[in-house]
Amino acid sequence: MKKFNRTLVTTALPYANGPVHIGHLAGVYVPADIYTRYLRMKGEDVLLIGGSDEHGVPITIKAQKEGITPQDVVDKYHNIIKDSFEKFGISFDIYSRTSSKIHHETASEFFKTLYNKGVFIEKTSEQFYDVNANQFLADRYITGTCPHCNSDGAYGDQCESCGTSLNATDLINPTSSITGNKPELKETKHWYLPLDKYENQLKKWILEDHKEWKANVYGQCKSWLDNGLHPRAVTRDLNWGVPVPAEGGEGKVLYVWFDAPIGYISATKELTPDWEKYWKAEDSKMVHFIGKDNIVFHCIIFPAMLQAEGSYILPENVPANEFLNLEGDKISTSRNWAVWLHEYLEEFPEKQDVLRYVLTANAPETKDNDFTWKDFQARNNNELVAILGNFVNRALVLTHKYFDGIIPAAGELTNFDTETLAEIAQIKKQVEKNIENYHFREALKDAMNLARLGNKYLADTEPWKMIKTDEARVKTIMNVCLQISANLSTLIEPFLPFTAQKLRDFLNMEKLDWENIGSNVLADGHQINKAALLFDKIEDSTIQTQIDKLLATKVANQAANKVVVPAKENINFDDFMKLDIRVGTILEAEKVAKTKKLLKLLVDTGIDQRTIVSGIAEYYKPEDIIGKQVSVLVNLEPKMLKGIESQGMILMAENADGKLSFVSPDQTIKPGSEIR
Repeated sequence: MKKFNRTLVTTALPYANGPVHIGHLAGVYVPADIYTRYLRMKGEDVLLIGGSDEHGVPITIKAQKEGITPQDVVDKYHNIIKDSFEKFGISFDIYSRTSSKIHHETASEFFKTLYNKGVFIEKTSEQFYDVNANQFLADRYITGTCPHCNSDGAYGDQCESCGTSLNATDLINPTSSITGNKPELKETKHWYLPLDKYENQLKKWILEDHKEWKANVYGQCKSWLDNGLHPRAVTRDLNWGVPVPAEGGEGKVLYVWFDAPIGYISATKELTPDWEKYWKAEDSKMVHFIGKDNIVFHCIIFPAMLQAEGSYILPENVPANEFLNLEGDKISTSRNWAVWLHEYLEEFPEKQDVLRYVLTANAPETKDNDFTWKDFQARNNNELVAILGNFVNRALVLTHKYFDGIIPAAGELTNFDTETLAEIAQIKKQVEKNIENYHFREALKDAMNLARLGNKYLADTEPWKMIKTDEARVKTIMNVCLQISANLSTLIEPFLPFTAQKLRDFLNMEKLDWENIGSNVLADGHQINKAALLFDKIEDSTIQTQIDKLLATKVANQAANKVVVPAKENINFDDFMKLDIRVGTILEAEKVAKTKKLLKLLVDTGIDQRTIVSGIAEYYKPEDIIGKQVSVLVNLEPKMLKGIESQGMILMAENADGKLSFVSPDQTIKPGSEIR
């Protein structure tokens, strides 16, 4: 296996048109942070590079909708995203942005290098143009039906339903998202990267040299390569982005998927004058953490760009995750169906590690997974509190109780003691193996096994019983427990950095290097601090608040997307005047036996008191509507319902979710008053 002297870790650049959510975290940022923290703890030379993608078409769409400039949009969301990452503990060495001067210069120079080498193909082609908006339409300004899965709302570059990459001309029934009109094709000149010229190099590099890549990454790349590569445009007709530095490039910018990955290079240049050793030295290792929708760009297009330039290394691995869903539904920013990081940090202060734990334990490493608030609560209460927190708390509390918080010297170790301590090194090896193979979910399980080991050791040795007869033995037991606790503070650091520091504060100890795991790390006579809880239980009411919040979002989406029933055929005024609608007051209400929907009502219509059967039992309790004033159609022909003669109809309005609401006067009116 090749020996590397340094590692460059990059994370997909989030669009700065909105905050980041748990899908981003689970797919990219938490695994990248675990990997980087682990390498740092091993004393390796590693950089974690991130930043905001500020030139995507979603930025300009957001600006148009809000009536502000694209720069206003990116300034707002870049700061929200960067602040959220910092508070959540994503340990970037730099979090930059693609609207920066250094990025524009770097991207321009990269383009010019390829341009001067004659890499690009200049081609005039027909692209979609919106006559009403008087502009060419970038991919995200075009929507239509996906030719692969037939889903509506696919974009001109990708279908979000099936994940397939597209060209705008592939779409069925394309529509301009600016005006809603059908665009027309118009000639325009662009520069293309001839991917087909690098096809053989890419095949050898991926299909032969990197068979160890994750199945989803390898498989998607193989599919693209098997189907043959084609030239791909690297410029777009837009006025927001890095201007094309070539003759005839006026009014054009670099295509965001040419521009954005160069952001990794410009951010590294911004961070250190030694940037080239991370990007160009053969003993440097580069790892891209991305979501599955970015595989093609990071494994085929960006590597082809680097090969064309000629002086850069290629990524050693691209451990892309699958998607994380939310409560059984795909996360969607446009539908606000997400758990937003900045909101989570406000609503769950000092619980960064709980979310980090849940997203890692349920990481979509091999298939799409689902985040639910009930699972979030269960993992906190049943694992973090009951396993990790329980062991540490018992070890610290008993040490204070029996030995005033001073670590007692261990006496002669039994075979059980020796076997328990030896297990620490074995657990460490398993954690290392899994992290280095990008199996973070399994690595977290291994780390938690050390807490399970501590709980089992305590349960089997029972120091609370032994203290009555053999204090010397209890000293050994507590020494072993505290050594396990100290090792835990290091082993969980990549996954739960805030908890690791909290545990070190309890133990009154400095941060350990990774290589010290397994050794006797706490000295006899060392004074530990008072114990407190590492985690606290999350109550049902807290979780219900989050579930209700999502339910409100779903209802709002249904209302926004509800198709209004078209108006019925016109009637003449005389027909309308035949309807006799009055204000009535409900005097009595009861459920109709053996039905779910029907209530039997006695209504004072001002004319009389009559029985009306109404299908509202799913939405109203009988006792809650006594005295309610309603609108009643009083001259409707009577009808038998479940053996009851219904003498009229209560008028109801139907919400987007199907819920019925009374059509009532906004003040008390005499029964029998006509509604006109």
